Amino acid sequence: MKAARHEGVAAIASERNQDMSAQTHQVIARYFDEVWNQGRLEVLDEIMAPDYLNHSPSTPNPRPGPQDLKPIVRAMRDGIPDLHYQILDMVVAPDKVAVHVRVTGTHRGTLFGIAPTGRRIDVRQMQIEWIRRGRIWQHWRVTDELTLMRQLGVVP
Repeated sequence: MKAARHEGVAAIASERNQDMSAQTHQVIARYFDEVWNQGRLEVLDEIMAPDYLNHSPSTPNPRPGPQDLKPIVRAMRDGIPDLHYQILDMVVAPDKVAVHVRVTGTHRGTLFGIAPTGRRIDVRQMQIEWIRRGRIWQHWRVTDELTLMRQLGVVP
């Protein structure tokens, strides 16, 4: 009897994890498509935890919450109006997701102090997003910034 009950509990837990993983996948897909690709900044308020933390190494950590991420997205989209994130691979766990993305676009506006070059970019990023209560809670990102700077002509 104990074994049957254990199997039932395990099946329920497995189903719950699958539901959470599907929800996490959907949140991450919205993050890249609606926020970064479409520039819909209001979506950040729906998918980010109010105490969201950004731990990206190349930019100073913004204050907690989605508000300080909005100017970063806006600056990227102003500098690269055809900015496009493509999810290449995603590993989803109930409370976190690792995402490998391809970032492409054309540098047509000022990008973090770099004057427009008209050059195309095509770089990769690895991101880890921690999920809490169905929202992105913490973010770590590593971008191939050397390739990005070379493509923009900033470094040889």
